[in-house]
Amino acid sequence: MFARILLPTDGSPLSSQAIPLAIDLARQWGSELVAVAVAQPALVLPPSEAALTIDVVAETQLLVDAARADVEVVAAAARAAGVPCATVTILDHAVHKALLEVARERQCDLILMASHGRHGLSRLIAGSQTQKVMAASSIPVLVLRPGKTASDADSA
Repeated sequence: MFARILLPTDGSPLSSQAIPLAIDLARQWGSELVAVAVAQPALVLPPSEAALTIDVVAETQLLVDAARADVEVVAAAARAAGVPCATVTILDHAVHKALLEVARERQCDLILMASHGRHGLSRLIAGSQTQKVMAASSIPVLVLRPGKTASDADSA
């Protein structure tokens, strides 16, 4: 059905919940996974007298290393299930654009991604990478929404 499935990951518990689903679908369809993590470089503000000194190069390397570790978690799970998996790590400010570019370059025909389900002010501030991908994608996007936890059910 789908030859290549793009699976973005940021190492969060929600994006980790998408891994078994992606592997199961890939196994059923005989698909290859493309696990991708986008490390967002920190914004560098102009120095001021009271500013802390930040080693931008070291900070960037930490972000890239963390992104690599995130895609390796996906790759290890895929290997254990016998599903082929390529990994891609990118450093980019525009996460949704980077994801769409990888999908195009790797000829993916499905994007499976988690949505953090932000609402209100947090959505305005943080934005929704999932929504941006869905709006700009020329291929299908399967979105895994966060499920209710026991504490959510208790407060309802």
